[in-house]
Amino acid sequence: MNFLAPAAFALAVLLPVIVAMYLLKLRRTEQVVSSVFLWQRMVRDLEANAPWQRLRRNLLLILQLLFLVALILALARPFRWAEGVSRQALILILDTSASMAASDVPPNRLEAAKDQARHIVSGLPDETRVTVVAAGDSAQVLVASSRDKRQVYLAMDKLRVGTGGGDLTAALQLASAIAARQAETEIVLLSDGQVTLPERLAVQGHVRYLPVGQSGDNQAISALSLGPAPGGGGMSAFAQVTNYGEAPVQRRLALYAGGQLINAYDLEISPGGQRAIVADDLPGGMRVLEAQLAGQDALALDDRAWAVHRSGGPVPVTLITQGNLFLETGLSLLPGLEVSVVTPGDFEVVGKTGANEGSEQASVGDVGSSLPALQPSRLTIFDAYVPITPTHLAGSLLFIAPPRGTEYFTITGQVDLPVPRAVDAEDPLLSHVSLAEVSVLEAARMPLPHWARPVIVGAPPSGGEAVPLLFAGEENGRRVAVLAFDLHRTDLPLQVAFPLLLANLTGWLAPAQEGDLPTQVPPGAAVTLLLAPDIDSVTVTRPDGSTVRLIFERGGAVFADTAQLGVYRLSWAEAGQASFAVNLFSPQESDVRPVEMLPALGSGVADQSQRPQLARHEWWWPLALMGLALLTVEWLVYQRASVARLWGKARRAVKTRSVT
Repeated sequence: MNFLAPAAFALAVLLPVIVAMYLLKLRRTEQVVSSVFLWQRMVRDLEANAPWQRLRRNLLLILQLLFLVALILALARPFRWAEGVSRQALILILDTSASMAASDVPPNRLEAAKDQARHIVSGLPDETRVTVVAAGDSAQVLVASSRDKRQVYLAMDKLRVGTGGGDLTAALQLASAIAARQAETEIVLLSDGQVTLPERLAVQGHVRYLPVGQSGDNQAISALSLGPAPGGGGMSAFAQVTNYGEAPVQRRLALYAGGQLINAYDLEISPGGQRAIVADDLPGGMRVLEAQLAGQDALALDDRAWAVHRSGGPVPVTLITQGNLFLETGLSLLPGLEVSVVTPGDFEVVGKTGANEGSEQASVGDVGSSLPALQPSRLTIFDAYVPITPTHLAGSLLFIAPPRGTEYFTITGQVDLPVPRAVDAEDPLLSHVSLAEVSVLEAARMPLPHWARPVIVGAPPSGGEAVPLLFAGEENGRRVAVLAFDLHRTDLPLQVAFPLLLANLTGWLAPAQEGDLPTQVPPGAAVTLLLAPDIDSVTVTRPDGSTVRLIFERGGAVFADTAQLGVYRLSWAEAGQASFAVNLFSPQESDVRPVEMLPALGSGVADQSQRPQLARHEWWWPLALMGLALLTVEWLVYQRASVARLWGKARRAVKTRSVT
C-alpha cells in the first residue's frame, strides 16, 4: 500500500489523547443532601476532573478510536498501482472505419475496442476529464472534457462502424489541439492500424496506441464493371477477387441480376493474389449486376458489390472562334465532350441554315463551299464573337469577351486592370477555383442583367465600383454565361484555376443527362447532380428503400449521404431515371491485418507497446465513508438516553392518533 499524503499520520498523536481522557479520574466532593433522589443526576456526570483511574471497556472509546484511525487513513490518501491512465485528462480515439467491422474479434473489432475503452474509463479517478473522439470519414468529438462516466459510456454505445475509411490524421490533430489546452493529457488510440499517417505528425500529449484485431484472413471483391459485350447482342461483366490473407483459399463468386442467379464461378486464390473473371454471356438489357462471395471471412462488407450500366454519348459542343489555343486545348481535355470548332465566317454562312437547331443540315452543295455541316449542340461557345441573332441556336450559350451587346446583355465601356474576386466562394461555378494569382489587363464593362447572378467581379486597383467579370443565369429556359475579358489579355489560362473553371462552366451549361451521371462512387463521396434547366428536384432512393428529395439550387444539387453500400436510384420529372452504385473497393479497408506498431507521431511521446501502463488508483473515499458512519454511531451511543426518550414520545404520539 502506498500513500500520497503520509504526513497525515502525524494526527496519530491524538489516539493516546483520547485514551488518556478515559483514564482521568472523577473527583467527587462530600455534600449533605435532603434526598437520594438527586444522586441520579450526580451519577450521570461522567466528565473526569482528576487523574487517574483504571481503563474500563467502553464502547464510546472504541468508536472514537476507530473514527480517528479511518480519518487519518483517508487523509493519507492510500492508493494502489493498477492498469489505467495516470494523467489528469484522457482523450479516447476510436476508429470507426470499415475494417473495424471485421469479426475476427467477436462480435467485431469496434465492439472489442469499446470494451477496452470502457475498462480504461472505469478505472479512472473521479477527477479525470474524458474526451471521446470518433475517427470515421471525418473526426467527430462525442464527449468533451467530461467527468461524468455515464455520459462517456452512452456516447461510446452509440458508435457504429462506417463503410468508408478512418481519418485518424484529423482525429489526432483534433486531439492534439485539445491536449494543448489541458495539462497532463494522455491520448489513447484504439484501432486496427489500417491507416496512412503523415511522416511527421506533431501531436501534443502522451500518445498510446492499442491495436485491435487478431487475423487478416479476408477476401474481397475489388473490382466490378458491366458493359456491352464485344460484338453486341448481350452484356459483359468484369469482376476481380483479391485474397488479403496468408493462406490459399477457395471461394465461389455468384452473379445476380434482378435477384436471380445468372452465373457462378469457383475461384482458387493464392495468398496475396487476385483472380479475375470475364462473363460475356450475360443477358442483354441488364442495367444492374450484383456480385456475391459465398462463404465467410473476417470482413463481410466487401463480399458484395454492384455495377450499373447506362448508355450515353458525348456532349456536343460548338466552339466559334478565330483561333484560341488555350480554349481549344482546355475543352479537348475535358472528358465527355465532343467539340466542333467553327470560325465566325463559316458560322455566319452555315449557322443561318438552322442546322444548329436540329433541322435539316447544310451540306457543301447547299452553301457552295467546303463548309462542314453543324450538328445540334447542347452548348455553343462564342469566343470574341457575337452572332447577329443567337436566339435561333439550341442549347446553352457561353460568351467570352463579347465585342458588342446582345439581347442578353449590354456593353457600356471598358475597365482596366480589374482585380478579380469571387462573389460567393460556395458557388458551384467556382468549385476548387482560386483567383488569388489571376491578373486581368482589361474587361468589358457590362451592367448585370436582371436574369443573371454575379460569379466573379473586379474593380480597378485605384478603387471604384466593381463590375461583373463573370455572370450566369437562365433566360427563357436557356442557360447563359458571360466572361467579360479576353483569355489572351489575362494570365488565367496559365493558372490551375483555368481548367477547373472551364470544367465547372461546361458542366453547368451542358448539364448531365442520364448517361453522364457517375455510375460508381466510393462510400461517403458527394455526388453532384446537374440536370436540364427545367428540372427543379430529384428523388433519391437509398439501398435500404428510404427516399430523400433534393431541391435544385442554381441549377444543381449535391447528394452526400452515400454511406450505405448498394445501388442508389434517382428519378425526376415524369420518366427521368438513373442509378449509381456505392462499393467498398478499398484495399486499405479490405486488408484487415492488424498493425502492431504505428509510425512515430512527430514530437508526441508514443508508447506503442502492448504492456499496460500503471496508474495510481486511490481508495480514500471508502475510508472517509467509514469514518462518517463511525462518527454517526458514536453520537447515537452518546445520546442514547435522549434518543430513547424521543423514540418513546414518537411511539406514544402514534398510538394516540390511532386511538382518536
